Amino acid sequence: MAYMNRAPLPLNNRISLHGVPVMYIIYILFILISPFAGVTLLFLISVLLFLGTRFSENYVSHSRDVISLYFSLSLMLLFSIVMGGSAYSYPFYIALAAFAIAIVGNHNSFFSETSQLSDFESRRSRLKKKSFSIMWGSVFLGIRIAAAFIAAGWVVFWQNISISYNLLFFIAVIGAVTGSLFESIPSSIDKNISVPLGAGMAMWIFEEFRYFVPAENTFIALVFSFILGVLAHRAKIADVSALLSAALLGVLIIVFSGLSWFLLLLTFFILGGGFTRYKYKYKKSIGIAQSKEGIRSYENVFSNSTAALVLAVAYGVFSEHSLPIIYAYLGTVATATGDTLASEIGTTAKERPRMITTLKFAKPGEDGAVSLLGEFASILGSAIIGLLAYFLGISDNLLLSVVIATAGGFFGTNMDSLLGATLQKNGLLSNSGVNFLATFAGAGFSLLMYILIAAIF
Repeated sequence: MAYMNRAPLPLNNRISLHGVPVMYIIYILFILISPFAGVTLLFLISVLLFLGTRFSENYVSHSRDVISLYFSLSLMLLFSIVMGGSAYSYPFYIALAAFAIAIVGNHNSFFSETSQLSDFESRRSRLKKKSFSIMWGSVFLGIRIAAAFIAAGWVVFWQNISISYNLLFFIAVIGAVTGSLFESIPSSIDKNISVPLGAGMAMWIFEEFRYFVPAENTFIALVFSFILGVLAHRAKIADVSALLSAALLGVLIIVFSGLSWFLLLLTFFILGGGFTRYKYKYKKSIGIAQSKEGIRSYENVFSNSTAALVLAVAYGVFSEHSLPIIYAYLGTVATATGDTLASEIGTTAKERPRMITTLKFAKPGEDGAVSLLGEFASILGSAIIGLLAYFLGISDNLLLSVVIATAGGFFGTNMDSLLGATLQKNGLLSNSGVNFLATFAGAGFSLLMYILIAAIF
């Protein structure tokens, strides 16, 4: 009877061969037979594995990750079959690469700053804070990249698929970083669903571009951007999700448009992080300081940088339209910089701010409130971006660079305030949503300015 009351061990720990869990042997065998079995047979096998595990007598709460993993694999292979006849097919080697990324992370969570403790009796779980190891996180990311590259490369080699191994390595990096990013984001969704599906979708998107650089260039871009993310994490201006977001942005922007473009965007993060600490105690005392002691998360990174990422990718893919894309890029980075400086410096102004929609007095930090100091900070931050873009070689015209960046940044910053005073104040948009739209508005305004100036002169 004492044996019957004991909590059963996880499925992966109960059945093993010489210390290697049987499930991992099944995972490896599945990948090994994949080039010869074909996507339809693989889908049927994955469904059988899912059903067999789900309805096994050995089913316990700790084996849910295995079930979720097989479910994700079945879903990706089904998607590959459905999309097979379309112009945007989903190659099944991407599904296997995403599966490999999730396998490496199965039952472990190196990128999450919380761990889940399960209760067998109630089948409930609670979160517990834990520290993040830079060293083991780096090793783990490297293993994920290798696993994704080997899984995809194994299929490509045996099926003689016409695709560059440089491209395979590039999408393996994108998939591994994206999967790790999904792992780092607190969510109620099982990581063995969010990690492979997120990684697979990211790899599919960038595989469709068929744009790549030599593998060593991708590796250098990853190391450089990851190290910068680590430094930001250690300086306590970024959490793990922001670290990985910055690494992903760095790889994509450097590969598609060059190091100078990423350095320009990095300037925004440095200025933003630095001025967040400007008179922080005072801003905290009046209740307008950044939450989490100013530590940025993935939401802060992507809400301010998505427009920049889209334009950087467009620069690489549509090189014939390089000039308008360049000045639109200056506008979006200037908006992010100008808006951050306006918020962090403007809220410390001695004079009372006014609401942008009515010009009535408002509280410092209130959505839609503007001040002369904040407007000046916005102009200064935007001008710095234009100036730096010239010295980094992104723009070859100093005057045009400064004028367009300043105008775009100023417009985007005030559009942010306008959206804050209307949509955000009414609960229709979050702060991240406002930043997202404002950066696109700044890019659009700078693009329009460039087109008008080019038409006149």
